[in-house]
Amino acid sequence: MSNEPKEIEAKIRSYILENLLFSNDPTELPNDASLLDRGIIDSTGVLEIVLFLEGEFDIQIKASEMLPENFDTVNNMVAFVQRLRVAVQ
Repeated sequence: MSNEPKEIEAKIRSYILENLLFSNDPTELPNDASLLDRGIIDSTGVLEIVLFLEGEFDIQIKASEMLPENFDTVNNMVAFVQRLRVAVQ
């Protein structure tokens, strides 16, 4: 299991494109675009992403960590996953 940011980013982008945007066009998802402001995710979408991240990256996300800033952009999610994985090692 890699902690490489590019690998984490690719998996997160792929999940969002396929499951939330129903697309395979990466230009539809800039890494710094707000998923909340663009209406791509809402509270239910955040829960879906939490389940994906926990399963894909073998991490546990606490309720106190379910903050909008951790899930608002692809970049934020990559940094969040990296922080959690480093904390476990």
